[in-house]
Amino acid sequence: MARQTRGEVIDPAEVQIVHCIERCVRRAYLCGHDPLTGKSFEHRRGWIRQRLEFLASCFAIDCLTFAIMNNHLHLVLRSRPDVVAGLSDEEIARRWLRLFPNRRNDDGSPADPSDADIEMIVGTPKILAQRRRRLSDISWWMRCTAENIARRSNAEDDVTGHFWEGRFKAQILLDEVSVLACAAYVDLNPIRAAMTELLETSEFTGAKERIDDIARLTPASRTYLHDWERASQQQISGWMSPLEIDERDDPTGPDIERSHMRW
Repeated sequence: MARQTRGEVIDPAEVQIVHCIERCVRRAYLCGHDPLTGKSFEHRRGWIRQRLEFLASCFAIDCLTFAIMNNHLHLVLRSRPDVVAGLSDEEIARRWLRLFPNRRNDDGSPADPSDADIEMIVGTPKILAQRRRRLSDISWWMRCTAENIARRSNAEDDVTGHFWEGRFKAQILLDEVSVLACAAYVDLNPIRAAMTELLETSEFTGAKERIDDIARLTPASRTYLHDWERASQQQISGWMSPLEIDERDDPTGPDIERSHMRW
């Protein structure tokens, strides 16, 4: 039986949580050290982390967690068509023009769009509807991730051709148990790969960023601050969406100390 097309599986008009994997082609290095040449590609982890935070500020898509490995990338993403539906037409145009600017500043950052740039999108209903839909499309998030990193990596290596193995692999997570299991799988990837022994030292993962933010809080604030107050103090992981589990509705039973867990 023929495999379903990606468009039949991932629908930007629905709220979906998807585990996405993007892997490098052949021996291409995404990050890490090449033992044959002695060359380090570790700086690319910073590229990817910065790119993900930038995309989170443009798309109506939540990043629940991530892990940047030596030759592949894991992301757990949640599409939010409910959020994008509430954005004004002008905000849709501004977000799109941050992703695909007509002009750039001298440092390469997107230049502020002009009124004419915004009007070209807002004044054309068909284009506006397309842009609105794409801002909650996980496939477009992955495209904006993969293309940017491939171009920068190929330019640095002075090569051309494919950098990624192919289209990203995707698995839809249908319930809370699946989301929790997948998030744990993603965050534990560096430990399974023997890159580190502890989550606290597992660099460039969603878990590490959340742990770093928790470590900055005083014991009193961890206990007495409301969830939104704790979230406002997340200077490192604040760009990610909270991953919540309501243990009162969890069939495994409530925790004796807390009825709600956020991590």
